[in-house]
Amino acid sequence: MRESSGSAAAYHLGRHLPFALSLAGGLALWELVGRESSPAFLVPFSTTMERLWELLVGGTLVAETLDSAGLFATGFLLSVVVGIAAGLVLARVQVLRVALEPYIMILYATPMVALIPFILSLMGFGFIPKVLVVFLFGVFPVLYNTVEGARSIKPEMLEVARSFRSGERALWRDVMLPYTLPFAMTGIRLAIGRCLVGMVAAEFFLSSNGLGQLIMSASQNFDTGGLFAAITVICLIGVGLMRLGFALESRFAHWRK
Repeated sequence: MRESSGSAAAYHLGRHLPFALSLAGGLALWELVGRESSPAFLVPFSTTMERLWELLVGGTLVAETLDSAGLFATGFLLSVVVGIAAGLVLARVQVLRVALEPYIMILYATPMVALIPFILSLMGFGFIPKVLVVFLFGVFPVLYNTVEGARSIKPEMLEVARSFRSGERALWRDVMLPYTLPFAMTGIRLAIGRCLVGMVAAEFFLSSNGLGQLIMSASQNFDTGGLFAAITVICLIGVGLMRLGFALESRFAHWRK
């Protein structure tokens, strides 16, 4: 039993030690370079943490993070629901897929930041335009991967389901959705990062609050510590959400392996 526990501990140590050493080295390098750089360009890691604590204690960081979280969650959930539903429909209805596929590919390849001025002129400022920006950033990876997953279903599987007298609803529930789920999860993981970018971009151009606006304000006021503090929070949120995405993919799509 002790040998087994020791082997497990050694395995986990060997697995996580390189990451811990790399992280410690990166933070140490940040600290050293920050001390030798101009404060207008870069501040040390310790100064960033001090400024982060000030923003946290003052309540500014919590308020801005909650605003950004609401925006991200709304846009991301819409992109997932619409992307999966539309992807399944497009995969099942070939005529519709052929007609719309060029537009999907064009929009998927288009930098969504370029559409923000158009959205601003069309809808103005407010929560809905910001949600639309986040939605547009995230929906196409989900849609594209769902379509590709549904199209990759072997015809033999559908024929077997029909031989057991499965109706259209049963085909969707028992064959298409389970088979497509791993592909959709890949699209969801990609959408997490894209929606974070969309959230920050929307707050840059269309908002007076949120973490994106905190970055803009800190940059305009030469508050380099506040700038890096906000960026650090966004990075931590992004890493946490990506880890959650991997966990969900392992949970719901483990059979693909």
